[in-house]
Formats: sequence, C-alpha cells, structure tokens
Amino acid sequence: MINFIIGEDEKIIRKETKNVIISLMMNYDIDYKIYEFDSYNDDFELLVKSDNGFKIYLLDIKTKNSSGIDAARMIREKYDDWNSVIILITSYLEYKYEALCSRLFLLDYINKLDNCNKKLKEDLVIAMKHYDKKYNTLDYEYNHTYYKIEYRQIIYIEKEPESKRCLIKTNEGTQVIPGTLNDVYKKLDDRFLKVHKSMIVNINQIRRYEIRNNKITFKNGDYTHLISRNMKKELIKRVSDCS
Repeated sequence: MINFIIGEDEKIIRKETKNVIISLMMNYDIDYKIYEFDSYNDDFELLVKSDNGFKIYLLDIKTKNSSGIDAARMIREKYDDWNSVIILITSYLEYKYEALCSRLFLLDYINKLDNCNKKLKEDLVIAMKHYDKKYNTLDYEYNHTYYKIEYRQIIYIEKEPESKRCLIKTNEGTQVIPGTLNDVYKKLDDRFLKVHKSMIVNINQIRRYEIRNNKITFKNGDYTHLISRNMKKELIKRVSDCS
C-alpha cells in the first residue's frame, strides 16, 4: 500500500495535486490511498505515526497555521521515519535554503509558480522507484486481477481447506492467492518460515511464541497453534534472533 499525503491549505492546489497522483498511478498496479490536510494538525500526526504502508508526503511549506518544514522535522526526528519520501511544494522561495539545509532528506523543493505539476510528476516517478527498491512485494494474478502485497504487511499465510488456494492475512484484511502453500513459500524471502504444512508465518509479525502451549501470537492479536513438532526448534531460534 502506498499512501500519498497532501498538506495544502488551498483547495484548488490540493485538487490539482490529487489529479497528478491519480493520473500517474494509472501506470502502476499498486494499491494506494490519498489523504488531504489543510494544516498539520493532530489527525495529520496520527497518520504520520501509523504503520500502514509506504508514505509519500507532498507538503506546502507554509499553511495558515503551520509549517511544512516543522511537519517534515516531525516525520523524520520525532517519529524516526527516514524511509518515507518528502516533497515540499511552495511559492515561498525564501524558505528554500532553510529547507534544503535542514538535513531532513527531502526529495525536492518545488516552486508552485514554475511548471509545478510537470515537476511533481517527475518527482513522483522517482519516489515510485524508491518504493520498488525499498519494499519487496509478493506479486501474483488472481481472477484476472494483478496483486502486489508488501512482504512486511503479510502477517501469515494459511492453506485454504480442501482447496488449491491460500489465504494471505494482512492488517488490511485477507487476500486469496492461487497455488499450494509450497508454491507461495518459494516466492517469499527469509523473513518467512513455514511452521506447518498449512501455515507460513512472518517472523517479524510475531509478538511471542509460547512453547508450552505451542502457540504463536501475532502483533495484530491473531494466534495459531499450527506449529509442527519438527519446526519448534527453528521457530524458537528465529523468534529469539528477532527479539
């Protein structure tokens, strides 16, 4: 999931920015959401600290009651998010030096009055390349629809009973993927472990493993007892390595 977060107090510019995003994303088979804010308020901060996928911020450097530079500083320094992409968009060129010297790893500083939409589209293409390199995805086709799910968003994958399909559990819900569990397992990286003939888990999504009860509890509150006897030792080692 990609989250485009627009911080802009002028409604017309928010709409133009949103249209640039929609036009660009027609070229990608990736789920995305667009969030709009007219100031950097509590709801904005709540979204900043949430872990709901890759984020691309398009921030006006000066709204009526808040600063885009302060918002970028909150993203980077307060919430230690150095993975998201931040682009500043403004007509206040006098802030350019301050912004670029702030060590906030900004992708760009775009002048609203100088071919803004064209430059924004070019920057978003660069941001998408950053996404592709940063986040490995499980790619597959089902019912004539192409899906890309970030590995880090997958909690576990379970074989669907009496079927040649599997169920992928994420914080966004459950997706169906065709093929056997072994077929799916071959597509994954080493953060995943097949703990049972019917269950693959994302080690990074495990909150705890209770050896006595043979129970995995995941960070979202789900749990499973589907752990085979011969996988217990490897599971204990992998969970310990991540703790």
